[in-house]
Amino acid sequence: MTSQVQFQILDTAGSKKIGIATLNSPQTLNSLTLEMCEALAAQLTAWQDDDSIGVVVLNAAGDRAFCAGGDLQGMYKGILDNTTGDAWNNAYAREFFDVEYRLDYQIHTYPKPLLCWGSGIVMGGGVGLIMGASHRVVTETTRYAMPEISIGLFPDVGGTWMLSRLPDGVGVFMALTGAQLGASDCLALGLADYQLDTGGWDTLIGQMEETVWSDDSTQNSHVLHQLLGTLGSELSTEPGPLQTHFSLIRQACGDADFDAVCASIASWAEHDDPWLQRAAKTFGAGSPGSARLSFTLLRRVKLMSLADVFREEYIVSLQCGVKGDLQEGIRALIIDKDKQPKWNPATSGEATHEWVQRFFEAPWGDPADHPLADLGTSKVKVSS
Repeated sequence: MTSQVQFQILDTAGSKKIGIATLNSPQTLNSLTLEMCEALAAQLTAWQDDDSIGVVVLNAAGDRAFCAGGDLQGMYKGILDNTTGDAWNNAYAREFFDVEYRLDYQIHTYPKPLLCWGSGIVMGGGVGLIMGASHRVVTETTRYAMPEISIGLFPDVGGTWMLSRLPDGVGVFMALTGAQLGASDCLALGLADYQLDTGGWDTLIGQMEETVWSDDSTQNSHVLHQLLGTLGSELSTEPGPLQTHFSLIRQACGDADFDAVCASIASWAEHDDPWLQRAAKTFGAGSPGSARLSFTLLRRVKLMSLADVFREEYIVSLQCGVKGDLQEGIRALIIDKDKQPKWNPATSGEATHEWVQRFFEAPWGDPADHPLADLGTSKVKVSS
């Protein structure tokens, strides 16, 4: 399955080379499978240890998407295969989330400059990849979102860490509405660093090949920053819809009262702006349990380290396979495609603070047995 991720090494004007990893499953919008995550993690480790590699680039095949998410088909099968009701007995989920979250953490802590070209759809697992890159590029076609509420999940892959650190209310809004952001809003929120035109890829790579990269990763990072800034300097960026409604969103979604937030979002169904109308529609059709879970998680993880957030998300992701709406959400959206999920609880009022506590119970005895216990230590295991 490694053909779903292709690797290439380019020579440059100096002795250092460029490693390029390309997600290569455009027919599935480059959605991440377990095998893709394993291949990418192994190659990033190899390039990290290879003194001849100065800079790494992550991009994707096709024009439609960088990465639209994770392997929902595999997740659905894993849920069906687990008939015990015990979250720990979903072998596929245990392995997939372990490998994916380690890969995401590896990118966050990568010691060499890592450029991620986030053009087209960047959602779910794709956000997990681009989030931690040192140099994050978006284009005029970027559609950036965490739409997990529509399938009964929550913004994982470190998404709760990211969203909880946005201006108060903005992260809750994104989690509860799955609202899509373009390049302008991504830049304004600090979710991306540079905007380039989609047609600028060849120019970017050509100039990177003409550059002399050094043995100093900090210096290489600076050189790459200057290069990207120059290439994107002539692009004018108009304010995006989130910037336009920034104050409204913060006021409505920064409330500590979950029911008040839900009521505010629902009221936008008749708003003059179609973008807010769509946000309200997605929220109204989404899983009320996921809304409560996301709302609660963003508050729980706000002061946690990145490694601790991944450990928390791992527990919640496993529990979503047996206690939440994930099975029903995938069925309605991906398997049967009837788009008529029967959510349980059916309303936000039924998704109480007491109800959501079940998702935070580790499905193993000793907390020291957490599969990601070593994340953030000096010896981070990388699955391969």
